[in-house]
Amino acid sequence: MDTEAEPEQALLVGVAIKGKRTPWSMEDSLRELEQLASTAGAEVVGTIPQNLEKHSVTYLGKGKVEELLELREALQFDTLICDDELTPTQQRNLESSFKDQVKVIDRTALILDVFARHARSKEGQLQVELAQAEYLLPRLAGQWSHLERLGGGIGTRGPGESQIETDRRLIGHRIHRMKRELDEVRKQREQHRQRRSNSGIPVISLVGYTNAGKSSLL
Repeated sequence: MDTEAEPEQALLVGVAIKGKRTPWSMEDSLRELEQLASTAGAEVVGTIPQNLEKHSVTYLGKGKVEELLELREALQFDTLICDDELTPTQQRNLESSFKDQVKVIDRTALILDVFARHARSKEGQLQVELAQAEYLLPRLAGQWSHLERLGGGIGTRGPGESQIETDRRLIGHRIHRMKRELDEVRKQREQHRQRRSNSGIPVISLVGYTNAGKSSLL
């Protein structure tokens, strides 16, 4: 039996805001997003740009969202990756548009995933985990909106709020713990750095973007 997980089928979308200057063109930005998605293990089934006057509550325009709903039948994508950082509301609204059958992530979540895959040192892993927890914290409310819609009454009084507060507290404790561990790792790293400095042996660092070939060069 083949136990290897099937790659996620990802559709990439990006929005160019009229009059907003950006260092890259929409085409270049989506091309880079495609490389990041491939690095994260996704199979890109298409890229769709859109020009807008301003971002909407669903990130994309209403007509474009309807177009994506129709495209899903043809492309069979299960992940939608947006080329900007989404607000928690935008992310939840997009997921609701697909009746929660399509996972919606943004560029920030994708980059954090790539970092998590490649983090090797204890400090690097902690930094990525901390960044992911801080990214998730303001997005918790949307995870329990289906409970909030139940309203008040017997058997439904306050389940959404209590679950949100529980999750926030747990993530808050996790963030505090990781920050404390990072401080300890940094102290140890500083001690090692001082020893290397005292030894007089040259130290070389390799710095480069994702897939630039750092490991191969090393």
